[in-house]
Amino acid sequence: MRSKMMGCREEHQSSHGSVLVGKPNHCVIYPPKSSIVAEELERRNNDWLNSSSSSGTYRFVRTKVASDLMVQVGDFSFHLHKLAMVSKSGYLNRLVFAKRSEGHGHNGGSLKIVLDDLPGGTNTFESIVNFCYGFKVDVTATSIAPLYCAANFLEMSDDLHQGNLISKTEAFLSFAIFSSWKDTFKVLKSCESVSPWSKDLLIVKQCSDAIAWKASTDPKAFTLGQNSNGNLNVGESSDSWWFQDVSTLRIDHFIQVIESIKRKGVKPELVGSCIAHWTAKWFSGTTFVFDDPTIPKHLTQKLQRITIESLINMLPAEKNSVSCNFLLYLVKLGLKIQVNSELLSKLETRIASMLEQCCAQDLLVKNYGDKDTTYDVGIVIRVVKAYVLLALKNSRARLCIVGRLIDGYLTLIARDINLTLIDFKLLVDALPTNARSCDNNLYRAIDMYLKAHPSLMEEERASVCKAMEYHRLSEDARQHAMRNGRLPLKIVTEFMLLEQVKMARSVSASKSNINPRTTTQVIMKMNNKKCLEKGFIAPQKEIMLIRKEVENMKMQLNQLQMCKLKLQKQVQRSCIK
Repeated sequence: MRSKMMGCREEHQSSHGSVLVGKPNHCVIYPPKSSIVAEELERRNNDWLNSSSSSGTYRFVRTKVASDLMVQVGDFSFHLHKLAMVSKSGYLNRLVFAKRSEGHGHNGGSLKIVLDDLPGGTNTFESIVNFCYGFKVDVTATSIAPLYCAANFLEMSDDLHQGNLISKTEAFLSFAIFSSWKDTFKVLKSCESVSPWSKDLLIVKQCSDAIAWKASTDPKAFTLGQNSNGNLNVGESSDSWWFQDVSTLRIDHFIQVIESIKRKGVKPELVGSCIAHWTAKWFSGTTFVFDDPTIPKHLTQKLQRITIESLINMLPAEKNSVSCNFLLYLVKLGLKIQVNSELLSKLETRIASMLEQCCAQDLLVKNYGDKDTTYDVGIVIRVVKAYVLLALKNSRARLCIVGRLIDGYLTLIARDINLTLIDFKLLVDALPTNARSCDNNLYRAIDMYLKAHPSLMEEERASVCKAMEYHRLSEDARQHAMRNGRLPLKIVTEFMLLEQVKMARSVSASKSNINPRTTTQVIMKMNNKKCLEKGFIAPQKEIMLIRKEVENMKMQLNQLQMCKLKLQKQVQRSCIK
């Protein structure tokens, strides 16, 4: 194959024609001699005629052989000769034979053949007509794939005529695909107009394999290391220099390229990054760039759904090969476009398994509606719920990692005025109670939310604060909470009461160090053995001291209850003022 490709660089004339490559992306095909000599192919409106234009008027070829075949391709009609066309096309030969068998074309009449499904359409068929009549054919990397597909469609093989169009186009096609990075993409992009022929003839596979080989190789290792815009890629960042060109491909061709790249052993992290790059290019926010007003809406939606499902299915399975943020974005797209629910559930489970390695910024996926929250909270709630189902057997330490993550995320979104109370509470309450060892970040998020939403009712504020517990706050956070006018009265009162209980216990503990009970306990320990031996019970004095201490505790509790009532009244008065 390589000798065949390299031989295309110079002209080889023979009775079977030749292939000449002048420039890396340009080829001239010289066909074999035609059985009918035509001086020129002339266009008249939408009709194409074999004529000589030496006198400035249209007339048939010098042999004065009248046109006996009309081929219609789209809106264009080509007035041709059966002998020139059927001698090189097995498909046209069969159609002409079938028409004649049906009685068409007798008495000197012209046969009419309609080619509605010809790959490449009118322009490609014009090149085929040139070839059949012995004119040279100019071919580029952009036109070679449609011409090769059309030659196969018309069955223009060497079995019918030596040096026929299939073998001619195949030589330059292989050369264009493997010699130049830029031309490989031109060939692959041109395949979009000739599907499924380009797929069945393995043109897409050859291009995909060539791209994969070059992407897995140092760009300096092959010639013309340029992107599809003609800019050198050699200076681009390390392994990702090929992302930009690959992201221009249509989804079906992109899938084929990614599959080839995976087979080449490219690192999963690079594959995942490439998929993310392609998605960012083709989806602006949540709008598919392919949106076309000429295509029915239901077909566009179907294409979007197939695209997202294909992207999810092609994600590398390796751990940490795709970022959590990109996966969340795919969930967002999937929910909007209503992709397969089972596929979406698997994606959410995958994200849930990554939460313990994420940071709060990884969970930020932007919304684009005017009335939406800045970031999509709903997808995070779904993923956290999926994590809870997975984490039933996880240790408390692992649960606390995700607890800190969610509390950190809450602080990032709490100031959003469009964030509803329901969503905020759902996210706060999504984790089990043992997922938090410290409520400082949760308190900070709640305070920020209450500040950004001053119109909340007292009951609504109390429901927001329900998950926050006094004993999980630091001393500074407790002091701040007791002076925080944004917190509901019930919470402030409860925290003050608990603070008084804490102080009372502290006082009791300090008094016990000099309490007579201590002396009694020492005496009891010293005489313990003696008491046990003689069967003595505890001295009456010790019992009296214990009873007195119990009474003191009861009095302190009553005093605390009175303090609570006074505090509630004071707070109520201050609120009224």
